[in-house]
Amino acid sequence: MAAYRSGVLVGNWEEDLSLEEERLRDFMHKRERGELLIQKINKLQDNLFKKIQLSVSKDGFLHFGDTVMLLHPDNKSSVENRPGECRRLTLAINLDELSVYSAKSLQVPRGISAIESVDPVGRNTFCILSVDGSAEGEPIKFGQKFHLGTTGGFSGQMLYLASDHKSFIRFAKKSHLQQVFLTENLSYLTCWQATFLDPQLRLEHEGFPVPANSKMIITHCHTNRSLAVPRNFWTWSYFGKEYEVICHTYLDSHKAEEDKNYWIIVTGNPGDENGTMIDRPSPHPGGISKNEFHEET
Repeated sequence: MAAYRSGVLVGNWEEDLSLEEERLRDFMHKRERGELLIQKINKLQDNLFKKIQLSVSKDGFLHFGDTVMLLHPDNKSSVENRPGECRRLTLAINLDELSVYSAKSLQVPRGISAIESVDPVGRNTFCILSVDGSAEGEPIKFGQKFHLGTTGGFSGQMLYLASDHKSFIRFAKKSHLQQVFLTENLSYLTCWQATFLDPQLRLEHEGFPVPANSKMIITHCHTNRSLAVPRNFWTWSYFGKEYEVICHTYLDSHKAEEDKNYWIIVTGNPGDENGTMIDRPSPHPGGISKNEFHEET
């Protein structure tokens, strides 16, 4: 026969009931203060994926103070080897597990990656800042140094795109090449410059304004290496597949940069408040040849 009936409480039932009530009180207290994990994730998404309006270029050039996106255009070799891969990527703040648990601000140093979204949001928009004291609104020239800053959608915070020489303890996780990261301190490590795409015409364009929404090379001043997305190294985050971004100059047999180093600094579409210039049809679908370029200039 059973020693106790079904209604008899056996064991540490009073302690278990007290612990359950304590857990419920702790849950209610965290929910009131917005400290629950789901609340932190929602807050993080609201900041990082908040719609950002890009600056509109009236003269077709890039200017200091412009809010832009850095787009990595079609990569022919990647598309041929992996037809299912996304053809356009944008430079964005890299997120890890610690970012989810600390949604008040972004901790530094912070990684950078290339994502498949081409919509301008807090996570993938940058502001072009002057290094030599040029006034806001002045055109950026080829060979002129500038900073790339981002708030990530958080107010009262500015992080700057930076890089440094590879060492035994400092390198990109996947490719083991020179890493790119975000820091809160301005220094020579955060200086970049735009380089004309064609090496044969590079010296001729030195000192001329940089056109917006056109292919170029973005070079790190301190290491003289170019910003690149190899596309064969990636990781999975809370928000999908993210490609590794590095500083490495990929040269072909003609000593010219490969498409892994190509970038387009995208501005806003004047005809669409939330659109970008990459959404507009190109007036030269086949591109501009060298002869046509010289005739126009």
